[in-house]
Amino acid sequence: MSNLPDPISEVSVLSTGSVVIRPEHVGPTRLNLYVWLATSRRWTEPLPINVYVIEHRDGMLLFDTGQDRASVTEAGYFPGGLNGLIYSRLSRFSIAEDQTLTAGLARLGHDVRDVGTAVISHLHQDHIGGLPELGHAELLVSRPEWDSLTKPFAEARGLMPKHIDLPGLSWRLLDAEPLGDPAVAPFTHGHDVFSDGTIVLLPTPGHTPGSLSMLVRRPGHRPLLMVGDLTYDDELLAAGQLPGVGDKRQMRHAVQMVNELRASLPGLVVLPAHDPTAAHRLRDALATGLARPDGDSDNAFRPAR
Repeated sequence: MSNLPDPISEVSVLSTGSVVIRPEHVGPTRLNLYVWLATSRRWTEPLPINVYVIEHRDGMLLFDTGQDRASVTEAGYFPGGLNGLIYSRLSRFSIAEDQTLTAGLARLGHDVRDVGTAVISHLHQDHIGGLPELGHAELLVSRPEWDSLTKPFAEARGLMPKHIDLPGLSWRLLDAEPLGDPAVAPFTHGHDVFSDGTIVLLPTPGHTPGSLSMLVRRPGHRPLLMVGDLTYDDELLAAGQLPGVGDKRQMRHAVQMVNELRASLPGLVVLPAHDPTAAHRLRDALATGLARPDGDSDNAFRPAR
């Protein structure tokens, strides 16, 4: 299997600044969101705002687009009133001039116009910040996530439509479809981006109604799973612990599904959007293949037929 041609030439990560959040946000916590949001006095250490970059033979793909620098330079970026107070209690951002999506891609040797596709794990501000730079690309988001934009109290739920539904953007709304791939059990539905089994989007709702995770499989390499904000720490996820923001029932089910996926895909590397160790773990995963019982390096990946 390691002799199969690899359609992916590189997987990289860049960060569009950093964010501090409440420890209860990371979890686990038994407190209601609004209780800990009102009472917490502590902040985490700065966490990265990760964007994952996949160079596929059919085009460059991003998983998430980071935080917009305008959020720290423009006074009217966030809502006012009570919603604005909630946003200020929830997170604080630090984004330098050279930490835009375009600048980060340039450091990797790419022009932002090289991006053909961007997958949006969910529509919170720190995942959609690069949208103004991606008018040329196809943007993939789950239909349930997009539909949540038009439901009442969008800003109170962490969504800012004025920064999402921008003129000139090309959105593609995804419905989960049968995958027919037992290697990704217990997941049975999702979306195969390039129809070759290498990049598969999996529904992991809970943090938001339509949150997506992205599975990356390559011959001879450990499989990778980018999970957005399903967790902020893979060790917490592996222990079944939930973060403090989202629908607990849905998150618990999604966490269980991801942990069962580890059994289907030995060596799976889970990469959260804000895990400060993610860049190091990605580098280590790319440097080492997955050993088979016979000693050969392989990850049991078989392209879709």
